[in-house]
Amino acid sequence: MPTLILVRHGRSTANTAGLLAGWTPGVSLDERGAAQAAALPGRLADVPLAEIVTSPLQRCQETLAPLLAARPELTPHTDDRIGECHYGDWSGRKLAELVDEPLMEVVQQHPSAAAFPGGESMRAMQHRAAEAVREWNARVERDHGADATYLMCSHGDIIKSLVADAIGLHLDLFQRISVEPCSITAIRYTRLRPYLVRLGDTGDFASLARREKPAEGDAPVGGGAGAP
Repeated sequence: MPTLILVRHGRSTANTAGLLAGWTPGVSLDERGAAQAAALPGRLADVPLAEIVTSPLQRCQETLAPLLAARPELTPHTDDRIGECHYGDWSGRKLAELVDEPLMEVVQQHPSAAAFPGGESMRAMQHRAAEAVREWNARVERDHGADATYLMCSHGDIIKSLVADAIGLHLDLFQRISVEPCSITAIRYTRLRPYLVRLGDTGDFASLARREKPAEGDAPVGGGAGAP
């Protein structure tokens, strides 16, 4: 079965503003995110891509623009199922304000039981994304062969949930996974089991350096802004 490359969108204006964007329209890449997107074609230059699939959201479309310009033979496919989690009434709110919401503790400690008011559950988010991957695996193998590689551009919580699904990690533990903006995660699917071959690779180890302000203990909902 194919190899899937998961790219999280580049850093967005919502990331730097500390907002939980969700499906809020008009959220674009910031200056750093645009630079991350511009570097993506070079990072993937040696990887043949059979197909490109993307979330419908603007920040993912902007992330893929330089890659698509470098590979005009590829036509992107938009799939709503790999769009961001539907955060409902939480969409567009500041993460700092959401910390005191009782639901936030559930999101961090027991996400399989978390459902956002006016939105969807994290369990439903993982299910739709995993179903999309399975269908695309079959389609890519049918059209391009079992050794093909294809790419999906998506969002932090989606990618983390797909990694958890691939390695048999319960959704309640998926907050232990970190994927920074414009990071590359790769999963090789086989008939019997998937293999995680890259996780959150940015090619930049600045995020591992000691910070003046220690990172918060909880994983940021939506994925966070990455290295400072």
